Amino acid sequence: MSRPTLAQLEAGIVAGDRASLARGITLVESRRADDAEKAEELLQRLLPRSGGARRVGMSGVPGAGKSTLLEALGCRLLDRGHRVAILAVDPTSVASGGSILGDKTRMPRLAIDARAFVRPSPSARTPGGVARRTREAMILCEAAGYDVIFVETVGVGQGEVAVADMVDTFLAIFVSGAGDELQGIKRGILELVDVVAINKADGGGALRAKAAARELSGALRFQRPRHPAWHPRALAVSAQTGDGLDELWQLAEAHRDTLVRTGDLERQRAEQRGRWMWSLVEERVIGAVRDRVARDEALAGLEASVVRGEIWPARAARAIAAAAEG
Repeated sequence: MSRPTLAQLEAGIVAGDRASLARGITLVESRRADDAEKAEELLQRLLPRSGGARRVGMSGVPGAGKSTLLEALGCRLLDRGHRVAILAVDPTSVASGGSILGDKTRMPRLAIDARAFVRPSPSARTPGGVARRTREAMILCEAAGYDVIFVETVGVGQGEVAVADMVDTFLAIFVSGAGDELQGIKRGILELVDVVAINKADGGGALRAKAAARELSGALRFQRPRHPAWHPRALAVSAQTGDGLDELWQLAEAHRDTLVRTGDLERQRAEQRGRWMWSLVEERVIGAVRDRVARDEALAGLEASVVRGEIWPARAARAIAAAAEG
């Protein structure tokens, strides 16, 4: 089967064809040099159709039930008339480089619904637990008409700055547990969140989840907010029973509405675009330097000497940088 032309791919994505969208994301994720120019052209053509979606990042500790909650919330949004895209980033297999878990199997209802698009992508060991081309995939999803886009990440920690820097609202999912767990959360993730959900607030865990939400809400009051007009909030929810999910989305909507009203949304997105550009510059420069080292026996020898412990890394790095500048 022949590959579609850029015009055909563009038309299919604009028409909301999920197969075309999947092909487009595959193109922008490709590491082949001959695909890079096509991907850039496709993104440039679709850029005017992007920017209208609610962009929500979702992360949390392992076992917090992120995928279960995301499917339950996504189905509710579909029932309200939204079109939902989920860019679910899986851990990368060391052996194959592919996704290990396959989020389509963890969100079966959304995966088969024509109004939703679920794309599992390997994190490829990139910082922040996000795939290499998550930003580009978001642009394509918006051009395809999806008005709510979730980015579900691998885990939680300081590396989640990466996902917080590409979405409008950052949502963290936790479960109630020991005090030590909440202390660990306070050291990092609370600096990034806009909304916190304590999941599994059902059965015997309901009281614990509500208590954890109260404790976390208290901690959030002492945390410097990312936006002066919005103070992060925590609430207890249950992905199994649906309790609290409507309130959770209302908080996410209220956060975005606040950013729109204060002008922070456009400022935030403008800053994100600037940092995105520089991250791509760094990627290209580092790639060019690595190619130069691979072609130059002397420079390759420097790397080998560092590996053997014969040369101080900083000295070798200076020599490689000087050669690249020349």
